[in-house]
Amino acid sequence: MKLYEIDKAILECVDQETGEIIDTEKLSDLQMQKDTKVENIALWIKDLLAEADAIKNEKNKLAERQKTAENKATSLKKYLEYVLSGDKFKTPKVSISYRKSESVTILNGCEIPKKYLKYSEPTIDKLSIKKAIKDGEKVPGVELTINQNIQIK
Repeated sequence: MKLYEIDKAILECVDQETGEIIDTEKLSDLQMQKDTKVENIALWIKDLLAEADAIKNEKNKLAERQKTAENKATSLKKYLEYVLSGDKFKTPKVSISYRKSESVTILNGCEIPKKYLKYSEPTIDKLSIKKAIKDGEKVPGVELTINQNIQIK
């Protein structure tokens, strides 16, 4: 029996007009079934959150390993550039060559004309607003909303 079906069956055990319990044994059994279903769903949620946390931790470990490998590769590239000093190198397994590229180096950011500057959109600092409201300040266009968040432990 599904959880919503149990709730419907519980309502059928009670006289809707008088509130009198029609079948106490069935009501008790249905309540136990409901408690078991709710407990199982909560345990499933805990299991899923634990799995998500394990995946997140593994992802962070892999990201760390990725960053380490990338940094080592960059360091080794710089070493090869130093050793080869711009000379080409070729074997049956590897070929090293160079290509030209252009990049802009900013010497003094204060001297750059305004037409070359980019400005970002303003962002709202919700944490500061929340603190201000809690300190008694009125912030126009904002209200503090109280939410009920389910906690499963």
